[in-house]
Amino acid sequence: MSAPLKLFEACQLFTFEGIVRKIQPFGNGHINDTYRVDTITPADGHTYVVQRINQHVFTKPWQVMENMAAVTAHIAGKVKEAGGDVSREVLTIVPTKDGAHFVIDEDGNYWRACRLISGTVTYETGEHPQVMYEAGWAFGRFLAQLDDFPVSQLHETIPDFHNTPRRLMQFEQVVSTDPVQRAGAVQAEIQFMLARANDCGGAVDGLASGKLPLRVTHNDTKINNVLLDERSGKSLCVIDLDTVMPGCVLYDFGDLIRSAASLTEEDEPEAEQAGISVAGFEHLARGYLAAANDILTDDEVNQLVYGAWLITYEQALRFLADYLNGDCYYKIQHSHHNLDRARVQIGLVRSIENHWDELQKIIHKYGPGDKE
Repeated sequence: MSAPLKLFEACQLFTFEGIVRKIQPFGNGHINDTYRVDTITPADGHTYVVQRINQHVFTKPWQVMENMAAVTAHIAGKVKEAGGDVSREVLTIVPTKDGAHFVIDEDGNYWRACRLISGTVTYETGEHPQVMYEAGWAFGRFLAQLDDFPVSQLHETIPDFHNTPRRLMQFEQVVSTDPVQRAGAVQAEIQFMLARANDCGGAVDGLASGKLPLRVTHNDTKINNVLLDERSGKSLCVIDLDTVMPGCVLYDFGDLIRSAASLTEEDEPEAEQAGISVAGFEHLARGYLAAANDILTDDEVNQLVYGAWLITYEQALRFLADYLNGDCYYKIQHSHHNLDRARVQIGLVRSIENHWDELQKIIHKYGPGDKE
């Protein structure tokens, strides 16, 4: 991925310190096009991250940036109050020379820029217990820092992003139409999903009834979205804020567990190896609850394990539906790729069910007081 001409033009409109010296592709994200931009001044140099926002995923990119600007400003205030380092504990958006948070090029592309936080490291998996603890703590602190943010001020940048009953309806429709004639060979997987259909509305119903509070949620709580200090190993801040919007904490905690406490990769072809790492779950939960205990309600704490089950069930629905629909959404490397992914998620759902009581004991071990 080479740097497009439009990026050079966009860089001239941001308030970068110095003159652009070098631009190169950066990171391994799958949504936005991301570049590292190095500048130089007579005295020193500076580094920035510039991204072209994917407008197929985010159809209203200005809303993404309004959310991001509001949330980072709020977190920066919290960091200052705590005597922390704002330059390292929250993303800093670089404004344009006109004071905007993005540049629109002549082709209608939206570009944004942030300062690169140096001396940091990210991990793709949580193989080390301390990394898992720090990742859990970072997302728990993110939730706590935004506890008093007026959630009604945020845009829902992807409507129904986490709405499991809606995903179930879409799945059932694909099963009934069977557009590419694949349903007959995967009846076991289909029946597994349908047998649990009545259990998938807990988060949506809880929000609707007020039993679960609507919160500012990250909605992409992967372990590689946490920056850690490369010297101390301590977490600094959460990144990739495109999907920050109103939501339910069960999905955020659940996706952290689903992605970081799984015994296998997401597309492991040997699905029988899939399952939950109980030890990994404990490291993540211990960190998360250490940071978020003070703001979580009893109902939220009691349903955190359900959250892990729910988001995994939802992801299984999405993978299996895409397979039945002819692989229209997720990129695949072979014809059974989405089926392999779905089977891994199904194995993880089954494993969470089998370890339910054990996982609940872990939550209550680190949760505030007796939540029974």
